[in-house]
Formats: sequence, C-alpha cells, structure tokens
Amino acid sequence: MKGAAKRVALEVVGWVLVVAGIAALILPGPGLLMVFGGLAILSQQYEWAERRLAPIKFRALKGAAESVETVPRVVASVVGALLLFVAGAVWIWSPPVPGWWPVSDAWWLPGGIATAVTQIASGFIALVLVVYSYRRFHGDPDAVAELEEERERADADAHRGDD
Repeated sequence: MKGAAKRVALEVVGWVLVVAGIAALILPGPGLLMVFGGLAILSQQYEWAERRLAPIKFRALKGAAESVETVPRVVASVVGALLLFVAGAVWIWSPPVPGWWPVSDAWWLPGGIATAVTQIASGFIALVLVVYSYRRFHGDPDAVAELEEERERADADAHRGDD
C-alpha cells in the first residue's frame, strides 16, 4: 500500500508542477524550471515524460547560454532579476492605488504576499542561473556547440518514441 500511495503522491506533485509551470510561463515565476521539475518527477513513471525531458533540458540550457553571450545580455539578465526583487518588494509594501490606475482597484497588485514571495524567489533563482550560466558558458563557444548537438540528439530521440 505504501508504494501505491507514494506513486500517487509523486504523480500529483509532478502534474501540479507541470500545470503551475505552464501558468508561470505567462505569470511571474520560474515556469520552465517548474515544467522541467514536473516532467522529471513524471519521467520516473511515464516513458513519454522521459522522452520529453531531455529536449526541455537542452532548450533551457541553450537559453541560459544565450543569456550570457554578450555583456549587454548579462546586464539585461541581472537587471531583469533585480526588477523581480523590486516588484516583490512593491507587492509587500502594497502602496495605495494611484489615481491614474485605469481599472478596478481590485486589479491593483493582485495576489498579495503570495505574488511577492513568488517574484522574490524568481529573482533569486534568476540570479543564481545567471551566475551558473556565466561560469559555464560565457566565452566558451565549444560548450554552446556541444549543447546544440545534444539538443538535436534529444529531439530526435523524443520524436522517435512518438512513432
């Protein structure tokens, strides 16, 4: 019975992460990381999830490599992460609705503290990823080329399983 309960719990967590990650691709939050984490959990039980995991991993790493290719991109990535911290601080501070706000007051800073925590966590994750990406990929075109080759192999493997 313990095995079945663990399996169901892992499956629920995996699907929650996938769905929340898809939502976080649009909303504030580390969407791709959440989708990847959910698929990693689901890949323990489903072959289709395992086949989809590698292409997502390599696309995420490719995006990380591209984010540190040039100094302006590094600066933009760091500024974006810092803006997430600032937005989270504004949500915590929760200033009154300004007079110029064009829609209902209920739409001013929606989500409250939960949104603030998500934004601050996203900013922290983003800064960690920028540092990781910089150390791994900046100034190393061979690492980027190898990553592209691995992504192409992973895509081919994922499509081969669809047949």
